[in-house]
Amino acid sequence: MHMADALLSPTVGAAMWGVSGVSVAWCASRLGKDPDDRSVPLMGVLGAFLFAAQMINFSIPGTGSSGHLGGGLLLAILLGPQAAFFTVASVLVVQALFFADGGLLALGCNIFNMGFIPAFLVYPFCYRRLAGEGGAGRRSAAIMICAVASLLLGALAVVLETSCSGISELPAGTFATLMLPIHLAIGLVEGAATVAIVSFLSKARPALVESEPSAARPWYRSAPAVILFCALVTAGILSSFASKDPDGLEWSVARATGKSDLLGTAPLHRALARVQAQTAWFPEYGFRPSPKTGSAAASAGRSATAAAGTGAAGLTGTVVTLSLVLLTVFVLKRRKQGHL
Repeated sequence: MHMADALLSPTVGAAMWGVSGVSVAWCASRLGKDPDDRSVPLMGVLGAFLFAAQMINFSIPGTGSSGHLGGGLLLAILLGPQAAFFTVASVLVVQALFFADGGLLALGCNIFNMGFIPAFLVYPFCYRRLAGEGGAGRRSAAIMICAVASLLLGALAVVLETSCSGISELPAGTFATLMLPIHLAIGLVEGAATVAIVSFLSKARPALVESEPSAARPWYRSAPAVILFCALVTAGILSSFASKDPDGLEWSVARATGKSDLLGTAPLHRALARVQAQTAWFPEYGFRPSPKTGSAAASAGRSATAAAGTGAAGLTGTVVTLSLVLLTVFVLKRRKQGHL
């Protein structure tokens, strides 16, 4: 659901940058004031895991579309809303800057749609009330409902942000009728994946899954190492097997306009595209394109290179995300404590 800049006007993009920026700053302040540092490694490895998991696009049968784990609800359950939102925002910054996944103008929208909605709307007002103090069955049902709600609200936000921008060829009604059903299907898969992860952790590391997440709660030292190992395997190996079908947003845009991609025509769009082209180490999670040749041997070589590029991009992104979250939270805490 990573929006491209071509969907947004500068006004809407700037407004959403402001909303998301204020939210990130508030969460950073709350995290910096927390005297307990024990949740910091978990934030880092969960951010790394989320980056890796979002590389695994799964096909939606019968549609020609695909989806990937959003992860906002999962992180809210494990970390609490402030830490979850901050971590999701960090992942999206890494994706936009170093992998050209999501536009720079659209970064504020993407942080809001994929981070703010699940962490600050769905988690406290839906999940907490539905899960309550019930057992595993009630918690699983709450996760399924809330995962679908997160995806549908995020998809609706994309439609509204695009419609308010008024610069694309996407009719709002047509766009909504495409976006909502496909993200309902993606939400069901995300819900099932989230239930599986939370159920496993509730048995393997019960302290990680509680009805009231808190940075101060205890958790086992081995948990971050296990999660990081899973992230590295996912990013370095499993990412090469991800579906090549367009994701739900790309699929909806193509169905509504008849075009596989939309290009921003405003000067700001072009300027930000040039910036992103310079900052992206692995554009679209692969090596930078090289001159094409027509031989069969060259085609086979390109396939092998593409697989290697995906793995290299995944491992790099996982490590960068881990480092960014850990370093940022460490600096925030040191500043609040007067050491910097």
